[in-house]
Amino acid sequence: MNLDQIAVTDDPNRDDVHWLDEQLYAFNVARTGIDDGRYLAIFLRNDEAQIVAGLYGWTWGETCEVRTLWVHESWRARGVGARLLQAAEAEARNRGATQIVLDTHSFQAPYFYRRFGFERIAELEGYPRGHSKIFMRKPLR
Repeated sequence: MNLDQIAVTDDPNRDDVHWLDEQLYAFNVARTGIDDGRYLAIFLRNDEAQIVAGLYGWTWGETCEVRTLWVHESWRARGVGARLLQAAEAEARNRGATQIVLDTHSFQAPYFYRRFGFERIAELEGYPRGHSKIFMRKPLR
């Protein structure tokens, strides 16, 4: 094997991506000794079993990280996002988490998260161009 075999793709196999995640998790466990990581996923499906809203992330080391929260446009402004976030918080508490962390873009939902007690802890301007990425945290007391 040589470095000429490096392959770039914009359509990776999901199993390959999952494998990389598992390798990084194993490394993190080896370095920290913290091995309580668990995925967290919450979905709302319509009568045809299609996902109309969902939240995805994980808990690890007393922290819940929300990676994705999405609500279909026709279901927005009905409290669905709030219920997903509340369910995630309840499950995070059940798992012993002391905080929830997430990131959002300036054009997405920073004000939504602030309504639920999240505080902005950092902001990366210019990502994407003309906007910013906002990192947020909510302590769970």
